[in-house]
Amino acid sequence: MPHPLAPLVTDDTPSLADRAYERLREAIVDGTLPAGRKLSERSLAAALAISAQPIREALRRLEGEGMVESRPRSGTFVAALDRARLIEMGRIRAALEGVAASLVARQSSPEVLAALRARLEAIRAATEQDDPERLAEANDAFHIALHAMTGNALLVRTLRALQAYHHISRSRVLAAREQRDQALEEHAAILARIEAGDGEGAEALMRAHTLRSLQVAFPEAEAP
Repeated sequence: MPHPLAPLVTDDTPSLADRAYERLREAIVDGTLPAGRKLSERSLAAALAISAQPIREALRRLEGEGMVESRPRSGTFVAALDRARLIEMGRIRAALEGVAASLVARQSSPEVLAALRARLEAIRAATEQDDPERLAEANDAFHIALHAMTGNALLVRTLRALQAYHHISRSRVLAAREQRDQALEEHAAILARIEAGDGEGAEALMRAHTLRSLQVAFPEAEAP
């Protein structure tokens, strides 16, 4: 039976491990690799036409994010992320995203603000062009840049560990045009508070933005 994953093209950057991680994460989120499926390093390497080492690194990273799990004497499997667990992850992410926005607002520089403005413009362009794929990439770039700008390595690692929730919820939130338009407005408002040096305001808006996304993705989540 052919493997559902297509080979990777082995050109330059990003590294093969990074690209294997992205491909496997996408396959888990979209259901190509369903919950409970056993993951063989050898078969994944053959399917992606790369060596086992990048696959091993990608699986370690995915395990750290809770997307796969290693079972003693059994192997590595796609984790079953039930809705209750995803909602819990969403609430944690909302709190931490708020902290990140607050930290950046309180210690921003002209270079930081310019970088965030550029990322907001990428979100705006993708929204106006009605390009959900580019919008997802631009949205990720905004948040990842914000996390890095905090200078807090522990916060960055913790938010990275919540990527499983983020990518599942993001695909649901950005599916509708009205949600994409609202997300643009919310990012612009968050950046305005950061530009004003308003840590408290930036934190509140970012937390509200992330919690709203949670409720769109999982309507049964209680309102904050």
